[in-house]
Amino acid sequence: MRIGIFSDTYIPLINGVSTSIEMLRKGLEKKGHKVYIVTVNPSSLKYEYGDKILRIPGVPVGIFDYRLTSIYPARAIKTIKNWNLDVIHSQTEFGIGTFARIIAKQFNIPLVHTYHTMYEDYVHYITKGHFDKTAKKIAEHLTLFYCDTTVTELIVPTKKTSDLFKEKYKVKRNVHIVPTGIEIEKYSKKYSEDKINKLKQSLKIRDNDIILLFVGRLGLEKSVDFLIENHKAIIKKNPNCKLMIVGDGPERDNLEKLVRKNKIDDYVIFTGKVPLKDIGLYYKLGDIFVTASKTETQGLTVLEALAASIPVVAIKDDSFLDPIDDDKNGFLFENKRQYIKYIVDLSNDLKRLEEMSINAFESSQKYSYKVFASKVLEVYKKAIKNKKKKKSFFKKLFGKKEDNNE
Repeated sequence: MRIGIFSDTYIPLINGVSTSIEMLRKGLEKKGHKVYIVTVNPSSLKYEYGDKILRIPGVPVGIFDYRLTSIYPARAIKTIKNWNLDVIHSQTEFGIGTFARIIAKQFNIPLVHTYHTMYEDYVHYITKGHFDKTAKKIAEHLTLFYCDTTVTELIVPTKKTSDLFKEKYKVKRNVHIVPTGIEIEKYSKKYSEDKINKLKQSLKIRDNDIILLFVGRLGLEKSVDFLIENHKAIIKKNPNCKLMIVGDGPERDNLEKLVRKNKIDDYVIFTGKVPLKDIGLYYKLGDIFVTASKTETQGLTVLEALAASIPVVAIKDDSFLDPIDDDKNGFLFENKRQYIKYIVDLSNDLKRLEEMSINAFESSQKYSYKVFASKVLEVYKKAIKNKKKKKSFFKKLFGKKEDNNE
């Protein structure tokens, strides 16, 4: 099968969508399929094509590292046409996501779309707190347009997102729930004691420290402030607990101020942005993974933590109900009292922590990128089949003349 994946973000940019696409590409190619990527050029205003990746010029929009392209970059058309694609898979709604819809219609190619981002949770980056209610309504209408009326098949990573479409947006169409896969080997990889100890020394981590690990973008929606504000109560009961925050983002300065305000500077570590190739090593330092974010569509870092044999303490949110088996590979908390209790109990019971670590790794196996690719392939086949059925229907209804004008 010849597959075109269209996205406004892709490696070397580090985020959940980029990771998902890379895992899908790797899984599909392992199965012998040809995968072509259409994405934004993150570093220059030039068209670049190589290794089946077409990078289109885009301008920065001021939100994270994202760049926006035109919805119809004509110079790219000939290259894409020569690929002779069987299916197009769009991964974003705007810019290149819109381009994917135009190309699919122009060349009569079935279009599969994955909905990654709960836009209602991110409007504050644009509105800065003004007209949030109106902006959320606009986000809802745009989501419905892009995900309901313009695609052959729709994929979401969790039941949480499926419920958004079915229960809130009242979408009648079929929605495929396909959790994003991860490269389990990358996080379960063994590192030398020397390498681990050197990193520990650089971060001033002692051998008896219990590391509460958070990995992700430091944005308001990630609720890292919750983890910091409750850490003071945790260290009163177990002073060996340290909170290590891996990542960077617009809230970092505010979070560092919050640490100073709470006078817990010696118990919180900010590593900043970590190269993707090194992230597995940082997971090796973690004993308990923590997150209070309620804006995830899936939460890939939770899966990565499980693959690294780290039990997870996460807020009770629909996005975490599938990967977290409560009291087996982690805990789901509903308030700060529960959060503090779970952390303190687990950090003081090393035998139980070890048992949950084993369970964490075992539970990660169903999220391999190979399983992910197999499930997405089934959706591709359905999209191609349904497209052919639709074409056959119109051919019978209007005859050859109408078919030739498609």
